[in-house]
Parts: sequence; C-alpha cells; structure tokens
Amino acid sequence: MLANTNLISSNFFNSLPTRTPKPRTSSLQLQNLKSTNFSLPNTTATSKFPSLVKPHYLNNTRFLVQKCHSTLDKNQNLEEEEEEKPGLDGKGSSVLESVDGIQEGKRDWTTSILLFVLWGVLIYYVFNLTPDQTPSRDMYFLKKLLNLKGDDGFKMNEVLVSLWYIMGLWPLVYTMILLPTGRSSKSNIPVWPFLILSCFGGAYALLPYFVLWNPPPPPVEETELSRWPLNFLESKLTAGISLTAGLGLIIYAALAGGDVWQEFYQYFRESKFIHVTSIDFTLLSTFAPFWVYNDMTARKWYDKGSWLLPVSVVPLLGPALYLLLRPSLSEVPALHEASSKQK
Repeated sequence: MLANTNLISSNFFNSLPTRTPKPRTSSLQLQNLKSTNFSLPNTTATSKFPSLVKPHYLNNTRFLVQKCHSTLDKNQNLEEEEEEKPGLDGKGSSVLESVDGIQEGKRDWTTSILLFVLWGVLIYYVFNLTPDQTPSRDMYFLKKLLNLKGDDGFKMNEVLVSLWYIMGLWPLVYTMILLPTGRSSKSNIPVWPFLILSCFGGAYALLPYFVLWNPPPPPVEETELSRWPLNFLESKLTAGISLTAGLGLIIYAALAGGDVWQEFYQYFRESKFIHVTSIDFTLLSTFAPFWVYNDMTARKWYDKGSWLLPVSVVPLLGPALYLLLRPSLSEVPALHEASSKQK
C-alpha cells in the first residue's frame, strides 16, 4: 500500500513543470530570445489530474512568450529613437541652429507691441509736448547747418555742430548693421525704405521697422556681395571712415568749454529742433547694441567678438568699431548654405 502511494506521488510530481527564476537578460540576449522558436515539450503525464496541470502549464508559457515579445519591441523602439536623436556635433548642430525655422508661425508679439507703444508715445511727445519757444531761431540754426546762410559773424555752438554731423553718420552705421542681417525672411516688408527715411527722421523712422521685424534674415547670394550696396557696406574702408569721422566729431565736442555745454543745455530746454534731435541721438545709441549683437550672431562671430558688445554701448564709436573688426560675409559660409540648398 505504501509502495503504491509513493509510486503515484512520484509520477504526479514528475509530471509537474519545475519553476525556475527568470534570469535578467541583456538586450543582446533578448534579441536571441526573440529569434528562438518557443514550442511546448511533448509530455505524456501519468498523473491522474492532467486537466489541472496542462492549462496551468500552457498559460504560464504563453504569458512568458508574450512578455518577451513586448519587451523586445520596447527595446527596439528605444534604440531606434536614440539613433534618430541628433548629437551636438555634425548634423545635430545644424538642427539646433535652425530651431527658429522649425517654429514657423509662432511669434511672440510682446516686444513688438511694446516698441509700437514706445513709438506712439514718442510721436505724441514730439508733436505736442516738446518745448517750442524759439521757432525762428530753430529755422536760423537749420539754415546755418545746411550751409544755406553765408558767414554773418555768428559762431555756431560746437556741441550742436558735432551733434548735427553725428546724426548724419548714424543712418550709414545702421545701414551697415541692418543690411543684410537685419532683414526679415518671414515677412515681405523690406528694410531699405526705413533706412532711407532714417536719413531725415532718424530713430523715429526706424522704430516702425523694429516693430515689424521678423527674423531670421534671408540667405545672401554670393553674387550680391560684389554688387551695390553690399560691396560698399561691407567695405572696411567705409567702416574706417565712419569710425574716424565719428571720433573726430566727439573729440571736437568734448574739447568745447563748459560755457558751450551750458549754452547747448539751454538750447535743449528751449528749442524744439535741438530737443528732438537730442532724443533721436539717445534712441539710436540705445538700440545699436542689440543690432550689433544680432549681426554678430548671424555671422557666427559671437565667440570671438563678444567683447565688443560692452564697447557698442559707446555712442557711434562702439558700433563703428565693430563694423571695422567684424568678419566679411564671404567668410561666413553658413549664410550661403541655405541659398545653395534652395537651388
């Protein structure tokens, strides 16, 4: 009796599948596991309870196969995503540099709205709130500065003369900075009409373009570099003349005595012409560092020329020095790559 019982129990336990802990497999082992054909062993159980053992065995085996397949699929998807991610060099750097181009149609209008409000306040102030106590004297000064009046023995204020001619240099400096890196590729608004108007209206004429400006700049064709106006604006001779003339005018005004500066301050408080011109000079000096930074980054020269950003705060002389030292457009292949791809 005991022998029969031991025989039955041994047959029963021999027919049960042995459970072993699942080993942790690496990605290579998972790939080999996926290619392996899972098949159930042909077992002939002598147990009296085959209906209780076989379903449990099949369910565990199917669950193991499904889990392995799902794990392999997830690992393959992760590996493919990692291969598709760009790095920080090679092709990845070009993708990171063109983030602005990916986000087309998404623009933050906060800065444009603030600039438009500033422009509106300035225009209202110029026409309604500026002092206008000496209109006849303003006309006389304007004729003298334009050389429309001969020598009548009156000596013009040295600071006013320097300011007048510096205001004639600012449009040239801004034209050299805004063309071509200050143009807008995402809008059909050209910059050159505003630059021409700035010869007469200064910052009051440029601010509307600052409101509408939408970077990045369009690519520059190689043939444009040898044609007007880029050949003139990119010339180191033009930049050198601007810097030399500006330096001479600032020294001329700085050497004027204290009485001359007090007289100019009195003009500023009384004259609409001198008051508006002085504010224009301040605005152009304030916006120049930003456009120097914009041109510097477009030419991929920020790493070497970043020390010029604090210098650009110096009115006229800082931007003019940057124009003299910046690399030529012909030395920046990045500005030509987009145009060659479009062809």
